[in-house]
Parts: sequence; C-alpha cells; structure tokens
Amino acid sequence: MKRASAPRAAVGTVGILAVAAFALAACSAPETSGEDSDAPQSLVIGVTADVDTLLPWTSTQFQATHVLQNLYGTLTEFDDDLAVTEGLAESWETSEDGLTVTFQLREGVTFADGSELDAEDVVASYQAIKDEATAAVSASNLASVETIEAVDPLTVQLTLSAPDAALFSKLGVITTAILPSDVDLEAVETEPNGTGAFVFEDRKPNQSLTLAANPEYWGGEPEVDTVEFRVIPDQSAIVSALQAGSVQMAVFDDQLVADTIGGSVEVTETPQLSYHVLQINSRVAPLDDVNVRLAIACAIDRQEVLDTAALGAGEVTGPITSPAFRSDPDARPCPEGDVDAAKDYLADAGYEDGLTLRAIVNQDGYSTAVAEAENIQAQLKNAGITLEIESLESGAYVDRWVAADFELAVALNGGQPDPDASYGRYFTSAGSLNPVAGYSSETLDALFAEGKAESDDAARKAIYDQVAAELEDNAAWVWLFTSFNYTATAEGVSGFVPLSNGSLQNLRDVTVD
Repeated sequence: MKRASAPRAAVGTVGILAVAAFALAACSAPETSGEDSDAPQSLVIGVTADVDTLLPWTSTQFQATHVLQNLYGTLTEFDDDLAVTEGLAESWETSEDGLTVTFQLREGVTFADGSELDAEDVVASYQAIKDEATAAVSASNLASVETIEAVDPLTVQLTLSAPDAALFSKLGVITTAILPSDVDLEAVETEPNGTGAFVFEDRKPNQSLTLAANPEYWGGEPEVDTVEFRVIPDQSAIVSALQAGSVQMAVFDDQLVADTIGGSVEVTETPQLSYHVLQINSRVAPLDDVNVRLAIACAIDRQEVLDTAALGAGEVTGPITSPAFRSDPDARPCPEGDVDAAKDYLADAGYEDGLTLRAIVNQDGYSTAVAEAENIQAQLKNAGITLEIESLESGAYVDRWVAADFELAVALNGGQPDPDASYGRYFTSAGSLNPVAGYSSETLDALFAEGKAESDDAARKAIYDQVAAELEDNAAWVWLFTSFNYTATAEGVSGFVPLSNGSLQNLRDVTVD
C-alpha cells in the first residue's frame, strides 16, 4: 500500500464512503482503457450502503450526498481548500449595506434532460427549500433571504433581512442544489435531473447505482465514462474487492481497515471537518434536566472513546471543527471526564440511584459507530447510568434521526467551513434541524444572529467561542472527536483530490488508465 497525506489545511465533513459489492464473488473487473485511449473508462467505487434518497434538498445520509454532489449543481462551490468559488453563478455582487446580493448565472448550462438553466429555476428551488412542506434540511441556510427575484433570465437577486457573512458558504452545499422550476419531486427519486458533471444511468437497489459522464457539463465533460457506486456492506470485503481489481476506489473511515489494503493501492489520509458526537434530545425527560446532561458529559472521557473506537486516529473536539473558528476542546465541564462529578450531577437531578437511557446507533453508516456506543455504555455505567443500545441499519437510523425519535444518538455529522453553516440549522429556534438537535436558547439565537452579521473573521471567532461555551456548559450534546478519511485508489486511477468536507465532487477530474 502506498500512503499519502492530504494537506491538513484542507479540513472538512463527512463521513464514511466505503463502497461495496453485494457479493464479492459477483464482482467482475470493469473494462479499463489500457493502451486504447478510445476505450470506455469505468470507475467502480465501493460503498457500504445504498442511497436513501435522490432528492438533494432532503438528503442527510453520507452515501446519498456523495452521489448527489455529482448529479446536481449549486450557485457557489468549494475549491480544494474549501474556499468559496463560482458554481452555477459565474459572479455575484453584494450591495454596500449587505442586504442585496445579485448573482449572474452561467450562460448555456443545461439540466440532464437538455433544458437550459435560468433564473426562474433558482427562484423556484430556493422558494421550495424555504417552504416548510418540502422539509428541506438546509431551509435555515436561506433564513436571512426575504425575497428571491429573477431580474432577467440569467440574473437572480436575493434581498436579505440582515447581512449574512455565511451565505455564500451555505449556498455551496448540495442540500441547496438548483433543480428545474417544473420539477416533479417524486420523479426525482427515479429520474434525477441536475446540472452536475454526471447524469443518472441505472440503479439496482441495495446493489449498485451508476452514473454516466455529462457531455454538456459546463465545467467540461468528465474523463471517465461511467462511475458505479457498488454496495458492499462490509469494509473488509471492499478491501478484498480493491485487491482483486473489481473495485478501483473506496473511502474508509477506519484506519485499521485502510492499513490492511497493501499492494499497489494508494491510500490518502485526509483530516475531516465531520465530528463524532453523542447527540442528546433535551426535549424528553429526564434529558430536559441540565444536570442529567452534564452527568452524561462528565462521565465520558472523550480520549478513551477515540482510543478505543478509532485507535487514537484523530483529536478530541469541541463543537466547532473548521480551522478558522475551531473550538478549544478543553473549554467544557470535565474536559477529561470525571465520574465523581457525574455522580454529583445525577444526585442534583434526583437520580442518586442512577437511571436508564436508550441510544440509537447506525450500525452500517460508519465503521466506529458501534464501538463508540459500547465504550460510552461502559463509561456511563461507572457513573450509574445504564445505556441500552439500539443498533439500526442506515435507512432506519436516518428515519429515526430525522424524526428526532431518540433519547440519545451516536452520530457522525458533517462539518462545514463556516460555523453558521454547520450549526445555525441545528441550534437556532427556527433551525430546520432544531428538532433533531433537541436544544435551543435565546442566547444562542442572539449569538448566531450576531455571528452572521459580522464580517470580520477575528470578531466572528470570538462570537462562535461564546456559541461553543453555551453548548458545552449546557451539555447540549457531547462532542467526542474528529478523525480522518482514507481514500483508496487502485493503480491507474488518478486525478481525485479528497476534500476535508468529505465531498466527492472531484470525481469529475478522475482518469482511469
């Protein structure tokens, strides 16, 4: 195995993408170009789970997001360093008071069905995202947007209620993708129609999903003709498929698995903005008592969870993981875990004899989930808290998670370069994922509003330090650690640059020899 490291300056989200085949015996090596430059180039990526949706506005699953990033486009994008750059918008201007943003769209961009992108598509998409009936997970990204107007076919104007320093970052996530104005949301699940570098070709549920290069893509036709996301639930089986040549690429979140690959496969280690966390639903008893939540937080030694579940490959973390705004991981009650303090908090809550709680776990979403849950279970027991673990397959877990149907949830959540993009949707009272977060306060609402209105990064850092303190002091969740993605590419695969937000947008640059 050849190992490379991605630059640590590029830190970002996301989750595990180990890709896979339903049965290794059924895997056959795809055709590659060899010496014939005209032969089709096919890339097979091993993944651990099938997508749960093909509608970008409601996607929360990593596996779905990775596919959707290649089918759809957004007004802005992120470059390899996670700086905001042009996407479907080739330029934009902000008024002096920060309340009007005017986007100029690229000319000649087409959807997969051949229809041309225009300003009405942007207006309709953003209105749909803001509509509560859509249940869009990033509706909060547009919370500052009061009106959306098509000035002319290629010009869109947003009027804001207040300046929003995070707006351009929030418009770059795939959950704010632009769809045709006449989109049929039910049809999207079987016939996605986006402006991305690839178009939908075929799907065999729980087996594979195949994309074809989009010859009309505004950024230039991709080098590979097809990309197949092959479902192989077990990461070790994906490793075997890589070694056998039936899979050419996979993204792992388990260092131990990545270290077993060997041979000519190159593995690139990339630090991630995504964070491992124990989510607490403080809207259900007894978790509505801050003393119970603080007891949980103090009972857990985060370094022990990291060492046990991820072999120490990562860093303990506070809420904010982006480098420019990173939280001090020790600025919290019981930074190293304190069982005696946990017992005192339980006594203050009236649970001197302990209590029992339940946690949901995504058993096939990412590799460390069950190990994290079991270690947390053991640590909580020392403080008198019995934790019952409910392991769920990925789709069932996402359904329960989105519905906030849990007391505790062991989770791996995607991070973003801007803290408002990461947490505004979770911890503001009107946040689109606030029911999932289970916590909000007037203090947080005011701090998030202040953070968006401020344009100076140093001043924003001070504001988000206060956000982190409010979250930690009230044990809104228990943030555990950040870790790495390990991108494995077979010999002959080149051009893919992994990002620290976990995006697979750079599949458009891959070549297969």
